[in-house]
Amino acid sequence: MGDPHGVGIVGLGVISRAYLDTLASHPAVHIAAVADLDASRSAAAAATIAGSEALTVERLLAHPDVQTVLNLTIPAAHADISLGAIDAGKNVYVEKPLAVAFPDGQAIIERATAAGVRVGCAPDTVLGTGTQTARAAIDGGLIGRPMSATAVMVTPGHERWHPHPDFYYAPGGGPLLDMGPYYLSALIHLLGPVRAVVGAASRLRAERVIGSGPRTGEPIPVQVDTHVTGVLEHANGALSTITTSFDGVATTAAPIEVHGEAGTIAVPDPNTFDGTVRLRALGGTEWEALEPLGGYAGASRGIGLLDLIRADHQRPPRAGGDVALHVLDTMTALLRSAAQGQRIELTTAVRRPAPVPFTSTEEWTT
Repeated sequence: MGDPHGVGIVGLGVISRAYLDTLASHPAVHIAAVADLDASRSAAAAATIAGSEALTVERLLAHPDVQTVLNLTIPAAHADISLGAIDAGKNVYVEKPLAVAFPDGQAIIERATAAGVRVGCAPDTVLGTGTQTARAAIDGGLIGRPMSATAVMVTPGHERWHPHPDFYYAPGGGPLLDMGPYYLSALIHLLGPVRAVVGAASRLRAERVIGSGPRTGEPIPVQVDTHVTGVLEHANGALSTITTSFDGVATTAAPIEVHGEAGTIAVPDPNTFDGTVRLRALGGTEWEALEPLGGYAGASRGIGLLDLIRADHQRPPRAGGDVALHVLDTMTALLRSAAQGQRIELTTAVRRPAPVPFTSTEEWTT
């Protein structure tokens, strides 16, 4: 093994803890620097990581030991930080979505290509044994030709638990841009790219009330659609139906189901890395639990960055910027379709990422 890969983290909010749990002790990574608008946060994080410095964002982007910037800022800042890192000659791995607006996502990919640096983007949950086992089963012919899929995410809204949920209901938020990347990335891994969409959406409440923390009881405005549904036409001819909602209490629907000529695959929650994949064969009377057939076993946040570090020209990052841009194209097209009441063809195309062979926890953590 060569020298550890230098990583700089920008943004030390709640999600950063999960990344640090994976990356801070990984032998392939050295977290050279951290930065946050709250200097006390960056100082506290740096104090727990051997050899790490707490810096301003500008100094972190210029740090000679930082090869890849892990961008964990809020969605509205994703594009600015990512473009700054690219312009400094760094690779970028960014939390989802790639950007709030599609043109900004395009700019990230175009600038990275011109600069010769890589872009990765969450979610990397699709690299775990859940989605990858389902993919191996589909690719192995266990359901025959895949014909259709459903994807369902229903919650009552994040204001019930998040003390500062404002950004979930501001431009760049909403259930589709917040949670859609998990479901759409999984569908692309399972069925391939999307060529066109038809969407519908609603926003039936003008405000939400914060349910926890110091602002409990404070109303916040709703500026985005809070229930989005649509049909995705995949390039292979399959149709997926997706629903993402902040307007429901619960659902009994499977997170994702893929239906084929010879069977149905039930896929676990794409917001998790593992879970049980179940198969119901045509003519069968029971669901069969499948043993893991692919994916990084025991994976956690940051596995996509490790996958990016190990990528090369023959095998691009599996949680790559190309997939993230296609997901962003799909989401923004769904919202435009809902607003305009018409079918919209996508402007991007992407190859299905390479499958992840079953990789034990020991293999990817050493």
